[in-house]
Amino acid sequence: MPAILQKFAMHKDDHTHAGHEHGQRDAHEHGHGPEHAHEHDHTHADHCGGDACALPAAGLKTALNAAEGALLLRIPAMDCPTEEGQIRAALERFPQVRRLSFDLAGRALAVDAPADAWQPVIDAIRTAGFKTETLSAPPAAEEGERTQRRELVKLVAALAIAVGAELIDYFAPETRAWKGLGMAVAALAIALSGLTVFRKGLVALARAQLNINALMSVAVSGAFVIGQWPEAAMVMALYSLAELIEARSVERARNAIASLLALSPPQAEVRQPDGSWQAVDAKTVAVGATVRVKPGERFALDGRVSAGHSAVDQSPVTGESIPVDKGPGDAVFAGTVNQSGSLEFEVTKPANDTVLARIIHAVEEAQGKRAPTQRFVDRFAAVYTPSVFVLALVVAVGAPLLAGWPWLAAIYKALVLLVIACPCALVISTPVTIVSGLSAAARRGILVKGGVYLEEARKLRVIALDKTGTVTEGKPKLVAQVMWSQALPEDEILRVARSLAQRSDHPVSKAVASGLEGQVLQVENFGAEVGRGVHGTIASNDYVLGNHRWIEDRRQCSAELEALMHEHEAQGRTITLLANAQGVLALFAVADTTKATSRQAVAELRTLGVETVMLTGDNLATAQTIAAQVGIQQVRANLLPQDKLEVIKALLANGSVGMVGDGINDGPALSTASVGFGLAAAGTDTAKEAADVLIMNDDLRRVPETIRLSKKTYAVLWQNIALALGIKAVFFVLAVFGSATMWMAVFADMGASLLVVFNGLRLLRGAK
Repeated sequence: MPAILQKFAMHKDDHTHAGHEHGQRDAHEHGHGPEHAHEHDHTHADHCGGDACALPAAGLKTALNAAEGALLLRIPAMDCPTEEGQIRAALERFPQVRRLSFDLAGRALAVDAPADAWQPVIDAIRTAGFKTETLSAPPAAEEGERTQRRELVKLVAALAIAVGAELIDYFAPETRAWKGLGMAVAALAIALSGLTVFRKGLVALARAQLNINALMSVAVSGAFVIGQWPEAAMVMALYSLAELIEARSVERARNAIASLLALSPPQAEVRQPDGSWQAVDAKTVAVGATVRVKPGERFALDGRVSAGHSAVDQSPVTGESIPVDKGPGDAVFAGTVNQSGSLEFEVTKPANDTVLARIIHAVEEAQGKRAPTQRFVDRFAAVYTPSVFVLALVVAVGAPLLAGWPWLAAIYKALVLLVIACPCALVISTPVTIVSGLSAAARRGILVKGGVYLEEARKLRVIALDKTGTVTEGKPKLVAQVMWSQALPEDEILRVARSLAQRSDHPVSKAVASGLEGQVLQVENFGAEVGRGVHGTIASNDYVLGNHRWIEDRRQCSAELEALMHEHEAQGRTITLLANAQGVLALFAVADTTKATSRQAVAELRTLGVETVMLTGDNLATAQTIAAQVGIQQVRANLLPQDKLEVIKALLANGSVGMVGDGINDGPALSTASVGFGLAAAGTDTAKEAADVLIMNDDLRRVPETIRLSKKTYAVLWQNIALALGIKAVFFVLAVFGSATMWMAVFADMGASLLVVFNGLRLLRGAK
């Protein structure tokens, strides 16, 4: 495999895709400075007011990098977009806040603001109902686990106490004393499980925000007031417990990419000035240092092999399952596994700039580009919750007045509706699914730069492919040799040809030299003729190694030789001939061979109903030959970069179009296509920057794999939406016209949330 991605092209939020609009994709704006308000992978549309803005939830590590010197807070009760929205609202009035970076999985927040604004910011967050802890570094994973375990124990205790309240209500005599005891036990269960919910709910109600905390606060309080205190206690305990389980599940999806970071060992064995080896923190290793990796160990940093030979498992970075042989001069990458021999390598990138670190960062940023389905859910949820809240009020007040319902029964039905009004299952279904899809792609060596492209890939009807370096290897090889004369022994003819070819820098001559074996002879009077070939004197005999035209000019062609050359040229081969003063001695055919995986990739695309077309600047005969070898259906040859762009524009008129390329000349077409696929290993920086999807190991089979993953992700998205809305619809009818209870409503709501989370996580199955 070619050396992968020495300068990994980051697709930053302010990237404008080379100034080109993308075909039929959903438009989204890109910023051009720190004051830009970025979109989030969360489903809330809340943004800070004034000059404040927010970064995608890219982890606290990213927050530290993005806002050096920022206020770093741990907020134990913040684990979902609802809490994030409340904190944003609480900080709206602070113009000093330049940007916010949330890490919901780590329950952490970085606030980019002047130091004199820190305490007011902390006070505002606490007033909103959230405890805060000031951090100087990301919290340890063990600390987060301990906190969650303590929370779980507390909620299980609350659930047990709530069960006790139910038992008292069911078995105890109807006396004031027993009733008072039952209410006290229920209140204790609610206090243990719901104080945080009430705190945040009251703040939300004060700000006229109808989030889940506000709805649950009103529903539980109402149930307690009308005498349904056992049920109120059970509902709050079950709700809080389900919230904790849901948070853990969502955390798994959000950490799917971050877990890749653990592939890089924290220490590296570095050669010291005295020649000894010492294990040091990988973050402190300087570029240029020499690091040793033993068999079975992982590489902690990117570098270039300086000593040793080994096979390296690169699947964490490229997704390829077959180990790659490495020797001096070959690139190695952090997170990959050394398998057989000991290797020494020179560090080429610091720890925070490795290919693996950049992949993680790029996918985290990709989570901030919301897919069309996510935006649809946002708009729907913004209407759904207030509508059901208004309906609950109508049932509570209007039904008794207009339909003669008993007041307590109407109020109870309204409270059930409030629980059903929570859109949690709906709004959480899309980000979890998209994040899981992006993570699954990255683990397969496919870097998708946003959910919008993950969704768009399923619509592709045509894939345009560059030829050289994309369908083919991009490196000419000697594919045939024909001895034309017997004037000299064959081995001597080959030695002469190799001796002349190895003195030239021309790609065709290099292919001939590398394809021939044998002794290199001394060449005198060596020279090159531009557009013709090379010449030189060997053992007092003059030779030329040149193209068809030069041999014709030397009048050394014959009808038979012309026929042989035309036969090879019709197959897309470039002909080089060795001749002396007496005539042609041998013919060498050089061709750019197709990649071993190209034919299978094209066949898989055809199975998916996707047409293929080759776009190349090469001549038509060569292009048609290569296309026939791999099964490509259409060929457009002799194209300039602008011509490729025009072809893509024409194809877009009939549907969604993908473009696969690796060169500078592919940049405009990659930017204009509905989805641009760039080859990360051998591709140019221009192609990688313009692409929406990067194929880390240049294997074209990743293109149909991306389409399949896109279709699966889209199916899971709509399964989740159907699950969430279907369950809501059933309990909506039961609440108004049937006998739905608050128990049933909270089970339905939180059960639906857990179902959509677990369904979304299915995308991670089978990911490497």
